[in-house]
Amino acid sequence: MPRNLSVVFILDSDPSFRSWVGEIMVERGWASETFASGKAFLSSNRAPVPSCLIVDERLPDCTGLDIQRLLAEDRKAMPIIFVSEQGDVRTAVKAIQAGAIEYLIKPASAETLVAAVDRALEASSKALAAEHRIQRLKSRYETLSPREHEVTDLVVTGLLNKQVAYQLGISEVTVKWHRGTVMRKMDARSVIDLASMAAKLGHSGGLGRADTPAQVHSEAAA
Repeated sequence: MPRNLSVVFILDSDPSFRSWVGEIMVERGWASETFASGKAFLSSNRAPVPSCLIVDERLPDCTGLDIQRLLAEDRKAMPIIFVSEQGDVRTAVKAIQAGAIEYLIKPASAETLVAAVDRALEASSKALAAEHRIQRLKSRYETLSPREHEVTDLVVTGLLNKQVAYQLGISEVTVKWHRGTVMRKMDARSVIDLASMAAKLGHSGGLGRADTPAQVHSEAAA
């Protein structure tokens, strides 16, 4: 990923530190945006490119750990690098356990900051790629018809075509036709591949509804 397609966010109440880090990032070819408060940062737009956040442990309106918790929900593809004037072992442990790339004591050297940012942006790039893959899966999933959802839900549980046909009250030939269409739409090479897609989309029982085979059979019979 070219450096000029990455953004480093700098969140610190010290204007001189923000300016210094910003200059270092630009010199290395990264774009940078600076903020003096947590509120200002959280109000900013999410970067659609690899990005990371350098955040002070203590801010005027919140803590670095507060920001980390919020990003874990809203901006998962933005790794964090903590910086601190004094350093607190308990905070450092919490930050690292929650996924922080690094916890640095000021004044950190330019080389140390750059190395940490390099790792953070690499992690961000991988996370964004994973998000894009999931989004493509969701887009393909949305092209399935209601009947294709039902067939898929049963197929990924390991049922044979004739068992799926019985559960849905349709012919085995129809099941084979729907199954082939699903495999093509989802770009799945095998049932195992299709089941893996279901897991990635968060559907433990299939890509569509979470009904059990017995429930589907009852509905079909009704």
